[in-house]
Amino acid sequence: MYQTVLVATDGSDCAAAAATHAIDLAARYDAALHALYVVDRTYGAMGEFDVVVERQEDQGEEALESIEAAAGDRGIEVELALRRGKPFEEILGYVEHNDVDVVFVGATGRTAMERFVHAGSTTERLVRRTTVPVVAVPLPDRRQFE
Repeated sequence: MYQTVLVATDGSDCAAAAATHAIDLAARYDAALHALYVVDRTYGAMGEFDVVVERQEDQGEEALESIEAAAGDRGIEVELALRRGKPFEEILGYVEHNDVDVVFVGATGRTAMERFVHAGSTTERLVRRTTVPVVAVPLPDRRQFE
């Protein structure tokens, strides 16, 4: 059923939870696992733009390495990708180019309803524009932050 699983990470705790689910699904279906971090080039003050991008690239590499380590603990190889651009556009392009069957993303600590009400959220845009399932994973114990 699933041959290619993608986890799109932003390095957050929610994204780490999403990665755990993606790894489990890839293991269950013996599917290829991909991890993607997108450096968001949409925002940033002009004078500090290079610093912001560099910081995001460092965070992206750390997030991807963390997923690679977790997958490796389960004996799963993961294809890592770091892209630059608008996150939802880069994720959509990655899904199409790599024949991804399902995408896992973190819900970034908001409730599911809040994520879908806020126009502009990456998750909301993915759900509306992709033809594959998108699984938004909340924090494991969200109550501690309410």
